[in-house]
Amino acid sequence: MLKTTFTVRPGQGEPSGFDLGDITCEGESGAVGSAGHVPDQGMMIHLSVSLLLDSLRSLFTGERKTVSFVGTGTSFRLDFRRDRKGTVSVSVQGAAVGTCSLEELADAVLRPAQEFAATVLSVLPEGDGARRDFVASMERFRASTT
Repeated sequence: MLKTTFTVRPGQGEPSGFDLGDITCEGESGAVGSAGHVPDQGMMIHLSVSLLLDSLRSLFTGERKTVSFVGTGTSFRLDFRRDRKGTVSVSVQGAAVGTCSLEELADAVLRPAQEFAATVLSVLPEGDGARRDFVASMERFRASTT
């Protein structure tokens, strides 16, 4: 089972599509995240979640068997590899985080993205480009996983 969390760092002033935040990914082999590293691995979280959703779509459509996600404005990286049976392994710098099915991966990423959108994204200005991109990325991701 895989669990993903998206958070915005506090104390950045007025909400913006360029706010810094963090991603945490937990699996049966451990947990990794962008917070607490030197140098800092925080990322522009709204743009990064959109990028993660867009990147992972190619695993579901069968276009790619491997995807490397690097957040926007950071060196934090997650690697995803799908085998022939549809099992996805997640790793960071070669260290395993966990494995899951494609369906479990979809749930592990889409559910927290929806929660993030409901609580954090909703405070961004209506015309913010990152907000529009996020919503579009969620729609495309949903369409590719059904």
